[in-house]
Amino acid sequence: MPIPLRPRPLRARVAALTVVCVLSCSLAAGCDEEAHNGDPTAQKLTWKDCPAPSQAEGGGSAPSPLPHGGTWQCATMKAPLDWADPAGDTIGIALIRARADGDRDRRIGSLIFNFGGPGGSGVSTLPAFGDQYAALRTRYDLVSFDPRGVGRSAGVRCENDQQLDAYFQQDATPDDAAERTALLDHTRTFNAACEKHSGRTLPHVRTTDAARDMDLMRQVLGDDRLYYFGISYGTELGGVYAHLFPKHVGRAVFDGVVDPTQTSEQGALGQARGFQLALRNFAEDCTSKTEDCPVGDSAQDVEDRITRLLRALDRKPIPGVLPRMLTESAATNGIAQALYAKEFWEYLTEGLEQAYAGNGQTLLLLSDLMNGRSENGEYSNITAANVSVNCADDKTRYSVADVQEKLPRFRAASPVFGDFLAWSMVTCTDWAVPGAADHPDVSARGSAPILVVGNTGDPATPYEGARRMVDALGPGVGVELTYKGQGHGAYDSKNKCVQGAVNAYLLNGKAPAAGTVCS
Repeated sequence: MPIPLRPRPLRARVAALTVVCVLSCSLAAGCDEEAHNGDPTAQKLTWKDCPAPSQAEGGGSAPSPLPHGGTWQCATMKAPLDWADPAGDTIGIALIRARADGDRDRRIGSLIFNFGGPGGSGVSTLPAFGDQYAALRTRYDLVSFDPRGVGRSAGVRCENDQQLDAYFQQDATPDDAAERTALLDHTRTFNAACEKHSGRTLPHVRTTDAARDMDLMRQVLGDDRLYYFGISYGTELGGVYAHLFPKHVGRAVFDGVVDPTQTSEQGALGQARGFQLALRNFAEDCTSKTEDCPVGDSAQDVEDRITRLLRALDRKPIPGVLPRMLTESAATNGIAQALYAKEFWEYLTEGLEQAYAGNGQTLLLLSDLMNGRSENGEYSNITAANVSVNCADDKTRYSVADVQEKLPRFRAASPVFGDFLAWSMVTCTDWAVPGAADHPDVSARGSAPILVVGNTGDPATPYEGARRMVDALGPGVGVELTYKGQGHGAYDSKNKCVQGAVNAYLLNGKAPAAGTVCS
């Protein structure tokens, strides 16, 4: 079944344009074999030109030269596999950087990015967005990484490509006992494959482990404080870091903010509302144009037609990217992917138009993008990593009976996405590792100010989460900035007000007034 629509990496925005238009020290960079004298903070990184991303990282070509000269460099940092046993076995954490191109005397330090997921490869994502962060590179080395369990950083392995094709084709919104049994069987098979291939790693991919890796990274990079830009799930990781190491926070920005106060059920229900709101915004935009909207006569008509399409696909899938068919689950996943950015709305219109005519190609390509499937049929490890981190973090395990009891609330929140997100809550059934907590602790009394940016039209991390993150961080820490826009996150919308406020804080330490609104 599709993975839950948890916050996903923003690199999807770059990759989707390509997809739709075409309708571990094994890294080449080196690392010290062992930290000096058993002290991981004493290790020296060996930076080299970056190789092409591995398939686990999403594949593709080696990163292009930087816009204003210089090259991307990669290295591998050694970190304890188990932070409770720092002198024990180690794993490699893959890093990438672009050196600051401004006056070295004005360099602040390294600005570490996490683009979300959980499960997104920072090594493959940062170069795709390098030009957007050119202003920040004047005073920072731009750095990102594959968090543990992701890509080249002891990447979790579960099912192979052929098995994943079948996994994503299955019915994720069961209507009867037989379909419910099949869903659970598929879930248990997937989870057992994760344990078989990555059982040693699964207990050590919690967000708290990744936060400790970041503090080691800060020290190995030579910074007294952590300078950080977290997007989507990266805001949760940043909040956990601030809780564990409040005195080590320098300047930090959270964009596309995860609500840290919610259980996994509350988060899924919030996303049901968020994606339904984004779908309504798409429908109103399409039907308000001067020309006829090809997928409906009114916003409600657009939504009703989508609902009927999904029901029809549940009964009989249509051809997608042959030999694969567009199922109800894949169509829902593809529609959700297109709602992550307003610039995708034209592809959603095209995909719906095609599907109504019996052609599911574009919606299936969008679904593939969500699931990390390349054109050649190979998958990144984003699904395996996403499930592994979420199940290691989230304590509650939901039964079929739990979901059936909660279905009415999810359907009321979203006629289109409600069932899909409700049934995603069984993903961690029979997971090999117990979950850590009901929700993360991000209280960070004593931390430096953190700029928290919320987007009123965000489907994946609804706007209300920004205020709750500010409150949870504690008095004097969170500074809220609101962006009245569409899509997931705010900075990469290219809104000048948002980018100006974020850049002013990161570059000059000047935070905007709390409650500032950009539109």
